[in-house]
Amino acid sequence: MLQLGPLRDPGQLPPNLYCKLELLQVSGSFKARGAMNKLLTLPAEKVARGLGTASGGNHGLGVAYAGWTARVPVTIYLPNSTPRAKAEKLAAWGAEVRWAGTVWDDANAAALAAAEREGWTYVHPFADPAVIAGQGTLGLEILEEAPTVDTVVVAIGGGGLIAGVATALKALRPEVRVIGVEPTGAPTLHDSVRAGHLVELERIATAAGTLAPRRSAEINLAIVRRLVDDIVLVTDDEMREAARWIWRELGVGVELSGAAALAALLAGRLPGERDRRVCALLCGAGSDGIG
Repeated sequence: MLQLGPLRDPGQLPPNLYCKLELLQVSGSFKARGAMNKLLTLPAEKVARGLGTASGGNHGLGVAYAGWTARVPVTIYLPNSTPRAKAEKLAAWGAEVRWAGTVWDDANAAALAAAEREGWTYVHPFADPAVIAGQGTLGLEILEEAPTVDTVVVAIGGGGLIAGVATALKALRPEVRVIGVEPTGAPTLHDSVRAGHLVELERIATAAGTLAPRRSAEINLAIVRRLVDDIVLVTDDEMREAARWIWRELGVGVELSGAAALAALLAGRLPGERDRRVCALLCGAGSDGIG
């Protein structure tokens, strides 16, 4: 956790701002938490048959890391929009990479079929209680390191991270506000919450591939509707500018999705949080937001 000191040009940022640097987590994002927790819940015979998933990159890296620690085969399906650098990292962790479709939902259908056909254990990136609980450890750490925090801002892809973090935070400090952030080009849970039921987007229009499923899941929507206080939207340009700000001011490189939480603050989407103690999750490493 990093508490920012006096800023040269704070703009819309609250003066009491913490950044949780999950981009420094093993595998480069928070995803290793959920994948490892899932691994620890599985019987040995299922683990031995191998693990696999579909991913925009980060969850795949988490599962690859979990499989590497268990010394078992790992198969990762990626949509063709995934940066090739992430595929190279997956291979470095020993995973077999397969490509399918243009968005995560396409790759996921292929992964589910392969798991059924080949017998390995499918690890869902967001609609699994064990994965959600693993991501929730992040919320516990926030309260340990910043016990007086008022608001936590979290990027949303499928909803596993915000479901876990909100569950942990609200259980211990119900007054903490939890704000979700999605791209304007992939408002999956934003639209689902407002509709009162799961919405499947007709199209995805964002370069932040790790925040871009066309559809979430019932378990995530139920938790978000109950525990998340608001969901705001940011553009790709706003995420890109936030990533550049993080590089310029903090000297760390985040991908577009990793900059989403700070983008919401910098773009003025959360004016009501200006005078509160705010924690923004910087949830994924990369260079696609800087260049």
